[in-house]
Amino acid sequence: MSEIINNGEYKELLSEIKQRVRSAQLKAATAVNTELLRLYWDMAAKIVDKQKDTQWGDGLLPHISRDLCAIFPDIKGFSVRNLKYMRQWFQFWTTQKSIGQQAVAQLQQIPWGHNILIITKIADVVEAEFYVQKTLQNGWSRAVLEHQIESGLYERQGKALSNFASTLPAPQSDLAKQLLKDPYCFDFLTIAEKHDEVELEAALVGQLTHFLLELGSGFSYLGRQYHLEVNGDDFFIDLLFYHVRLHCYIVVELKTGKFKPEYAGKLNFYVSAVDDLLGNVDDKPTIGILICKEKNNMVVEYALRDINKPIGVSRYVITRELPVEFSAAIPNRAAIESELAEFSSLYDEE
Repeated sequence: MSEIINNGEYKELLSEIKQRVRSAQLKAATAVNTELLRLYWDMAAKIVDKQKDTQWGDGLLPHISRDLCAIFPDIKGFSVRNLKYMRQWFQFWTTQKSIGQQAVAQLQQIPWGHNILIITKIADVVEAEFYVQKTLQNGWSRAVLEHQIESGLYERQGKALSNFASTLPAPQSDLAKQLLKDPYCFDFLTIAEKHDEVELEAALVGQLTHFLLELGSGFSYLGRQYHLEVNGDDFFIDLLFYHVRLHCYIVVELKTGKFKPEYAGKLNFYVSAVDDLLGNVDDKPTIGILICKEKNNMVVEYALRDINKPIGVSRYVITRELPVEFSAAIPNRAAIESELAEFSSLYDEE
């Protein structure tokens, strides 16, 4: 028996079976969710239609809830509250616009909790459609969806200034534009209001999971202060990523002050260097993103006008910055290590 368990072919077989089982579980869960939401949609349509033709009003819902719970005691979801959500869900999508069967099918592909979150947090159907599509594309959990809604992703995505239209072919330029946000929301950072680029960079890398979530899907982190050698001279990129959907490197430069035209020239140099030193024949053109504290849009437009490498410029905001007086009261890593070393030496003396 141990010979089989330790056999490489057996382990490979077991791994393939596990993947197949998990795939089947996921498909089964998706199918169950879709069928349940079809039921909810049909129930809501009947309730709305009946309430139009009668004087029952909301008095209908408690009766339906009570009777369905009695008939189907093992099935959850027939509470008065959930029936109201079903009706609200149906009315949200059918009152504001004519919704086709394909759109309804997409709503039924995301979990019920996600649907409730969207219709209770968002008033505009176009914005709601945006979050439905993003959830389907990225497989967002409910917590991630809520974060994206609360951080105003709809208003921020694709709003940064760039020269992508003139430096990238049409399909990639459109995708690259949607990649950018303005502003980027770094509320997940605990950092003093007065901070420099090194502190900002370190804080972002220290919260890399949150940073990647804010950047969006497809970003793969390659390094901080990424070293490039150009004919014997050393240069260091703040942050380097590879985007798996755009198939290109992405250079990110951070500035804690206001945008200056010379920043675009430096980023243009980095993008050119990465294209030549790191890029392969199958890679698309490298993209540069400059994220600064403030910017004058007209200055940015002039700075990017004659640059031939794809560059986008955006702002970042931190609405919950740690005041300087509190930051100063928190010991840094060196101070903590010093205190621990002193404590350890005292313990050793005893």
